[in-house]
Amino acid sequence: MIDFNRRADAVAPYLLGAIIRRGKVAIRLTEVEAYLGPKDPASHAVSGPSGRAAVMFGPARHVYVYSSYGIHLSGNIVCSPDGTASGVLMRAGEVVEGVDQALTNRGFIVAASPDEDQADAQARRPEAELAKGPGNFGAAIGLSLADNGQPLGGPDDLFELHVPDLLAPEIWVGPRVGITKARDEPLRFWLPDEPSVSSRKIGSPWTPREGPFTLL
Repeated sequence: MIDFNRRADAVAPYLLGAIIRRGKVAIRLTEVEAYLGPKDPASHAVSGPSGRAAVMFGPARHVYVYSSYGIHLSGNIVCSPDGTASGVLMRAGEVVEGVDQALTNRGFIVAASPDEDQADAQARRPEAELAKGPGNFGAAIGLSLADNGQPLGGPDDLFELHVPDLLAPEIWVGPRVGITKARDEPLRFWLPDEPSVSSRKIGSPWTPREGPFTLL
């Protein structure tokens, strides 16, 4: 069981292997990134609880959705106690259910019929990369700006989250990517040998530890 009232860097590695569902699409998380709130210059919470980022200040286990460059929508899982912001960016994953819907969400062509040539169908179905990168993840699962602040709950909620009983047997940790501030902090966690993970894999094996990092 994950305590989402802990800071994002303490929560993030335990989310690897978890499955998040929105509608027909379910994605297994293979790469996540922690953002530590007002003291983290790369976090949207650095300016305080204003605008869309107010969601990051609580309650925990809700979804923070933001637009990147006005094009892509990315999703974060809010962590930390009410009034204290931090979040885990869902950076990449494997689509495990609803592949055709994820393809449609991404704008790819779904196989027209069971009789379609298999080679051609495969070329139309880049499944390993459907949710590779936070923008692709958001598109594949069908994120909307209206999802901002939605809870991560059970079957009656828009989002479901199923966390594995056991920690993944091997986890790597390294610097965050795609940012310019505090980019060298080891706050990105991923499952090795997963095709959906970002190509930059500079890091080292992560081992469980008590309490969050004392960074930032």
